[in-house]
Amino acid sequence: VQLQASGGGLVQEGDSLRLSCLGSGAAFSNHNVAWFRQAPGKEREFVAAITWSGGGKYYGNSVKDRFTISRDNALNTAYLQMNDLKPEDTAVYYCAADRITTIQNQKSTAYDHWGRGTLVTVSS
Repeated sequence: VQLQASGGGLVQEGDSLRLSCLGSGAAFSNHNVAWFRQAPGKEREFVAAITWSGGGKYYGNSVKDRFTISRDNALNTAYLQMNDLKPEDTAVYYCAADRITTIQNQKSTAYDHWGRGTLVTVSS
């Protein structure tokens, strides 16, 4: 499956932004999807994940209660709604997919398929 993330941009602290992850190729709807992010000089960090059906969701502690992951398999797209953005949310955001990895697995190495990232910059 090929993935393409989009929707990043420059926003102010407290603003909202929605990222999209468009899947193509092998059945996107059979894959669990996750969002990761990587800030300059830091390791890639788990943000959120959703099961192939959309029935299960899991969030990293730093974004819980502010970010919401969802998906629409009819559109082959997963989303990351980000509310109340903070400067520390500034990073390149990546979507990833895997058929086997459970959504509680926060290791980036567990995901086989990756898209190119989209940059989110939050100014204070």
